[in-house]
Amino acid sequence: MSQQQSLAERFRDLHRAGPVLLPNAWDAASARVFEEAGFAAIGTTSAGIAYAQGSRDAERIGRKDMIRAVATIVRAVSCPVSADVEAGYGPAPADVAATVDAVLDAGAVGVNLEDNTHDRSTPRLFDADQQCARIAAARNVAERRGVALLINARTDTFLLGLGSDAGERIRLTIERGSQYLRAGADLVFVPLLVDPAQVRRLSDALDGSVSVMALPGAPSARDLFAAGAARVSIGQLAMLATLGSLKRIAEEMRSQGTWRSIESAFYGFAEAEDLFPIDATSAAARSRA
Repeated sequence: MSQQQSLAERFRDLHRAGPVLLPNAWDAASARVFEEAGFAAIGTTSAGIAYAQGSRDAERIGRKDMIRAVATIVRAVSCPVSADVEAGYGPAPADVAATVDAVLDAGAVGVNLEDNTHDRSTPRLFDADQQCARIAAARNVAERRGVALLINARTDTFLLGLGSDAGERIRLTIERGSQYLRAGADLVFVPLLVDPAQVRRLSDALDGSVSVMALPGAPSARDLFAAGAARVSIGQLAMLATLGSLKRIAEEMRSQGTWRSIESAFYGFAEAEDLFPIDATSAAARSRA
């Protein structure tokens, strides 16, 4: 079994044992901090990576730049990494297949794949049948490559506020989620879904295969797991909190010329150096030694 196959099985085993609390990194340093904190797997955040590269979210930096950032994160850690590849960087199944091939080349063992078209001139979500074909294309590539890729199929029914009320939104989510699971997805990811009662309804309808994302003011991971969530991630929240800390540092430095904000969250030179091996080889190589 290759190292990547082994990591894929580890990632899948985590979900079988479940539930999974997954942090999201935007660069090598953030990924190493999460790994050092004891997380057994790490996801990437497309928004965090985009912001770090001077762009907005929603596929504005493109496949090549996103995969390059994913590969950097994979090389930095020894644990499984799941890549947020947005909507797959193209509408066709062949586009998704090319993206998943690139993800596997980068060493990741999971993907988030959205049904949001990110194009205001077309329907806001891909047709369910079209999205199923895109998910199936991702699964076919993984099977051809012999990697048990974990597919977190995102639906933006809640994020876009679809349906006339919460009941209809839940119904639409269940319909899409059921089809996505049959097409080859492992989880159905529903951003903005944080109400425990709604999480329970979806989890019951989708055989416990619901993935959610934390938000400021949301219930704790423990409460979301108790409601039936199989996975809770944080998306770009840690990156945004980092920007919030940086803003306080900048404002204090500019207005007062002092460093209290830095001192309150200072990581340490030695600790930062210790995140990375001296010879700049991957953490995965360290783990095999």
